[in-house]
Amino acid sequence: MKITEHIENAKGETLFSFEIVPPQKGKNIQDLYDNIDPLMEFNPPFIDVTTSREEYLYIKKKNGLLERKITRMRPGTVGICAALKQRYQVDTIPHVLCGGFTREETEYLLVDCHYLGIDNVMALRGDAMKHQRYFEPTNGGNCYASDLVTQIKNLGVGKYLNEVIESDNNADFCVGVAGYPEKHLESPSLTTDLKWLKAKVDAGADYVVTQMFFNNQAYFDFVEKAREAGINVPIIPGIKPIAVKKHLQLLPQVFSIDLPEELIAGVEACKDNKEVREVGIEWAIAQSRELKAAGVPVLHYYSMGKSSNIQKIAEAVF
Repeated sequence: MKITEHIENAKGETLFSFEIVPPQKGKNIQDLYDNIDPLMEFNPPFIDVTTSREEYLYIKKKNGLLERKITRMRPGTVGICAALKQRYQVDTIPHVLCGGFTREETEYLLVDCHYLGIDNVMALRGDAMKHQRYFEPTNGGNCYASDLVTQIKNLGVGKYLNEVIESDNNADFCVGVAGYPEKHLESPSLTTDLKWLKAKVDAGADYVVTQMFFNNQAYFDFVEKAREAGINVPIIPGIKPIAVKKHLQLLPQVFSIDLPEELIAGVEACKDNKEVREVGIEWAIAQSRELKAAGVPVLHYYSMGKSSNIQKIAEAVF
């Protein structure tokens, strides 16, 4: 079922969902199951599964020179989506990236999703590689998320890269895209950022999931400005509970977001990360309750593969 259909069928009730990170290469999927199992009592209609782009691995050769190889540390997003869909009878949403993938590779991935009965995908540009200051498009890949949305939507009318296929069962995906309540770190202003978001919606995006935020007013203002800009698809808030003290520096640096002074003071007063985790849970509970009272369609949690804090939040909110 499509995410937009889940939202419509909920008839105004706020749904619970979460995002997981695939295990690193060589790990067993059982750890993932163990973290997902406790969250299934809250009846998530869908689970997001992230995709990692390529990384460089340097191998020392016999002559002393280094050979650069491309590797993927967290492979198997589509396979994990299929496994979760089968195990839990829940819709799964693979993240599809511009960065690190050619348009042909993207098409192969989408074809596999269609075969597996996966109805939803999340279309993202992706981040720059570690050695890049700014994002550089992959040779032969999509440059922008709006381009990726167009490619995905083209399959719904049988338009593939090298041929047009007439079929009664085209890959008609429901497409999610990212939104940034405090603007994307590369955008000069929120107004500019909303123009890019509008371009993704105009290309066919069906819903928006926001980047994490810790001040609900940022989300409420963002939704209001998005509606004024003509963006009328569902906008799902993304919530991440702070878990360790270093998040005070890491999250603003990586995601270009502001942390409320009250939250900063609460974390700084903690003696250890166990206390920080509890502060993060309580803050996320308060956020979630206010957002749910405001009638948001879904509360979407960034779990990073760990469920104990998300479970405590859901127990208090749902």
